[in-house]
Amino acid sequence: MTQSVVVQVGQCGNQVGCRFWDLALREHAHVNKRGLYDEALGSFFRNVDPRKSDGGACYVGGRIQHLKARAVLIDMEEGVVHGILQGPLREVFDSTQLLTDVSGSGNNWAVGNLTYGSAYRDSIVNKLRKAAEHCDCLQCFFLIHSMGGGSGLGTRVLSLLEEEFPDVCRIVTAMYPSAEDDVITSPYNSVLAMRELTEHADCVLPVENQSLVDIVNKISLMSHDAKPGCVLKKESTVTSGQGGVSPTERPFDAMNNIVANLLLNITSSSRFDGSLNMDLNEIAMNLVPFPRLHYLVPSLTPLYTLADVNIPTRRLDQMFSDAFSKEHQLIRADPKHSLYLACALMVRGNVQVSDLRRNIERLRPLLPFVSWNQEGWKTGLCSVPPVGHTHSLLALANNTCVKPTFMELRDRFTKLYKKKAHLHHYLHVDGMDQSAFSEALSSLSALIEEYHHLDATKARFIPDAPRLSIAR
Repeated sequence: MTQSVVVQVGQCGNQVGCRFWDLALREHAHVNKRGLYDEALGSFFRNVDPRKSDGGACYVGGRIQHLKARAVLIDMEEGVVHGILQGPLREVFDSTQLLTDVSGSGNNWAVGNLTYGSAYRDSIVNKLRKAAEHCDCLQCFFLIHSMGGGSGLGTRVLSLLEEEFPDVCRIVTAMYPSAEDDVITSPYNSVLAMRELTEHADCVLPVENQSLVDIVNKISLMSHDAKPGCVLKKESTVTSGQGGVSPTERPFDAMNNIVANLLLNITSSSRFDGSLNMDLNEIAMNLVPFPRLHYLVPSLTPLYTLADVNIPTRRLDQMFSDAFSKEHQLIRADPKHSLYLACALMVRGNVQVSDLRRNIERLRPLLPFVSWNQEGWKTGLCSVPPVGHTHSLLALANNTCVKPTFMELRDRFTKLYKKKAHLHHYLHVDGMDQSAFSEALSSLSALIEEYHHLDATKARFIPDAPRLSIAR
């Protein structure tokens, strides 16, 4: 049995993390009817007996006593974490897992990374070690943070994870700001963070705020335009654990729920049985042929399921097609017109291996893969579907389509940096030097250039010659 630890940093990281733990508990409660602490629960939760003076853990096979999330919550503004502690999840965390301050980083990467990162370094390391000590076989750290605001401390935590646990996989879910972001310095924060993500993460799952907004808006439009009595399913991807959230009334809850479902799907094989379980370490091993090119485009389906029984559910084959459409991606990009380095399909529910292979063979001719990795598919099949669905699919594509997103980010950074706008806020921070900006820009440009070189090979791509058939 392996375990993973979720590290939530900043307001965004903790809000998404809160949704993940809520949905994960509901998912396990839906499956675990006997109330026994099993390996599925053990992967992300500890079972603690409060009657024991040392808070000792209860082992697999015993009754569930008191579940504690394998998590570390960090935020230099205490509001969100305190809100979690006063909410329905308050029993899932304790003080040893929390680290807060009161003033915040003021959307300044340097303050988060250097000021708070240095002041709280030992405390952060101690909490990470404590979480790791509760694991029998630590497999992965999941780090969640935003790029625009909380990226300074988030990327400092990432470097500490590499330093303290170099052999443990580090998967980062990074929330990228939209061009209309209200934080004027978000391009600085994002590009400074990009250098750290490129150097220290094993995999990065980039999620764009604008993509989430587009998905939620489309769902709202569908629910408004649908026939009378047609409403969003209470357990659909965008609804809240509180029994249903209207995307129009609480859009940020709906957006956070989508990202939480990304984490639910990517961890499903670690939490439940399946005929093709995918080890989390296999994601980086199979999808990252070059160490710096580890940005994986996530897409989820179903996203647009409505409750009206008169609306037919999409066929299984349609689900696989949807996973490669722009409308289901959590980043605005078009992978079909870019180059695939590798792709993972993580399926949940009553799906046969033969259906999985048949759809890969159907989609293969439509998706341009690099010539040296035409068989670059990794598949996982978990038998337990998400609550409220018969099946679901998460696709993770290592694709050069991320290049335009990074180029747009570089352009926004350059517009500010050419005028030296707001630079003094960063340079006043002890330990911050202007060379950090030029080095971060160079790192991002080099990353873009690596994707560009791969894209250039697409024009020279020659399909494999047809295999010889043997006469009988």
